[in-house]
Amino acid sequence: MWKQQQSTMNQDSIETGEASSRSFLPPGTRIEDYEIERSLGSGGFSSVYLARQFSDQRLVVLKEYLPCRIAHRTWGNLVTPNSDETRPFFLVGRKKFLEEARVLTKFRHPNIVEVLNFFEANSTVYLVMAYEYGKILGDYLKEKNVPMSEAFMRKVFPSLLEAVKCIHNHGFLHLDIKPQNILIRQGGVPLLLDFGAVQPYHPDIPTKSCKVSSAGFSPIEQYQDGSGLGPWSDIYAVGATMRMCLDCKPPPIAKSRVEKDSLTPAVKSFRNKYSLFILETIDSAMAVNPQERPQSAQQMIDLLKPP
Repeated sequence: MWKQQQSTMNQDSIETGEASSRSFLPPGTRIEDYEIERSLGSGGFSSVYLARQFSDQRLVVLKEYLPCRIAHRTWGNLVTPNSDETRPFFLVGRKKFLEEARVLTKFRHPNIVEVLNFFEANSTVYLVMAYEYGKILGDYLKEKNVPMSEAFMRKVFPSLLEAVKCIHNHGFLHLDIKPQNILIRQGGVPLLLDFGAVQPYHPDIPTKSCKVSSAGFSPIEQYQDGSGLGPWSDIYAVGATMRMCLDCKPPPIAKSRVEKDSLTPAVKSFRNKYSLFILETIDSAMAVNPQERPQSAQQMIDLLKPP
């Protein structure tokens, strides 16, 4: 079902737009033990490359911190802030990029992108990840524009939720689950990408507000300062991702659903097309009120088991 092809990875979770031009490292550039083969893409805060590791000739993905709005590449491939005014923001972002790398090394799960290494060079930070073959779910939905089969849903999302459960068990929230951050590998095996929005979580300590949101996939609590973020926040995003697999378009933004919920429940829109337990699970996960959602990844996994 899935054509095996090279992954272009995903764009950064904070949507800031691209600068008018971006200076990519040219093929053949060597950084530490890695040689750039070609660029794979970019987001607001990073450039992504296919690279080869000299020690074993393994292909890897190299993610470079380069926030195009506030920094640029200069002589010797150094990455530098655009001005004294942007320097503090650049340094904070670089620190967060390092934190993302350290967090990812804590996770060892077949459905979470594997971080092999991270290091500082060229006045910036590089994250080295395993190179995977597959197709970004968001890209596939946009290209094909057809609902996914029930077999696909039952194959992909329990495995994805196992990855989410692993993240939560380590005391973190992902906070940016969406189709563009899910790679589907051969056989329908999902891989969760992009941990740029990850935050620590403890049930007895209020989690700080999230500065990242993805229209249609982030729950209402990610838009409100002081709101209680928790595993249920990632559950909403998984439910919204499942809903896009049916509608082939993002759900309405959570803020608009609070004011007037125009989203027809899945049990009404897709009755007789999918099993009732799948549709009920999607509607439950996408409840606007956090308390009405499954409160853990395991609860949602259980709901996705056939009755």
